Amino acid sequence: MKKLLQDLKETSMSAITNADSIDVLEGLRVKYLGKKGELTAILKQMGALSAEDRPVMGQLANEVRESLSSSIEEKRCELEEKMLEARLRSETIDVTIPGKSVEVGKKHPLNTVLDEVKDIFVGMGFTIAEGPEIEFADYNFTKLNTEEGHPARDRSDTFYFTDDDHLLLRTQTSPVQAHVMETQELPIRIISPGRVYRKDEVDATHSPMFHQIEGLVIDKGVTMGDLKGTLDTLMKELYGEGTVTRFRPHHFPFTEPSCEVDVQCFECGGKGCRVCKGEGWIEILGAGMVHPKVLENCGIDSSVYTGYAFGVGLERLAMRRFDISDLRLVYENDVRFLSQF
Repeated sequence: MKKLLQDLKETSMSAITNADSIDVLEGLRVKYLGKKGELTAILKQMGALSAEDRPVMGQLANEVRESLSSSIEEKRCELEEKMLEARLRSETIDVTIPGKSVEVGKKHPLNTVLDEVKDIFVGMGFTIAEGPEIEFADYNFTKLNTEEGHPARDRSDTFYFTDDDHLLLRTQTSPVQAHVMETQELPIRIISPGRVYRKDEVDATHSPMFHQIEGLVIDKGVTMGDLKGTLDTLMKELYGEGTVTRFRPHHFPFTEPSCEVDVQCFECGGKGCRVCKGEGWIEILGAGMVHPKVLENCGIDSSVYTGYAFGVGLERLAMRRFDISDLRLVYENDVRFLSQF
């Protein structure tokens, strides 16, 4: 039995010394010191020894166990240290290598112009009002003096949700004005920016989805001169003191009198090109004095109060602001185009 213990010690020590991984070392521990290991198998033979030999063999067996356990633990520490060194080498960071540049996002040109317009109007004492994009025909048309049969209410121009043309995607942000007139105390001085939808064909200056910024002022003694002064201030603040504008008569059912406001074409300088369709001017907005019937429809006494309203095409403002020649560019998400702004 003594020889068996000595042979086991020599064999196991050699195997432990040559172990090249934690898994192999654990396998050797189970093989030699486990409950069903080789040392346990040798100790089972103790019963066949004489009473004098048992203490001697027991002491020798304990020495062998302790020696093996100590060797296994030392080898484990050695292997773990080697593994740590290998991991550190593989994960080494070269701090001298230039870092990767992180591109910072920028505002979309539409948002840039929208924020500028908001700042301009807030500076003139206006507040921001918002409303739903899905609207009732009553607010989108009827309350704004656009009665049944008007071309603007035709299905060829408007996206309806219901067969009775009762619910639709708003064609303008004017319904916000109606909601405000019904709920807000006078005087009123608001702008209402947002998305609107019309069945327009896509071209250099039109899109079936676009953005409007509409304004409304209701108070005693408001005149057309107030409207013109406000819009002149807007254009000059956006485009500079040299901006050339043109006010011309027009007709809108919700304003009387009404006007269109144009700016000189930024592409051709007024000579005529494809962007302005040869006219030399680009239509920016429609405006006018709020029709007395609109005031009455919203519960405001038209004999006491007057007001003006206007609707600005945000895309057209942005095109003029950044010299963009085609409206479609602002929707295509082309980074080469957007990174310019």
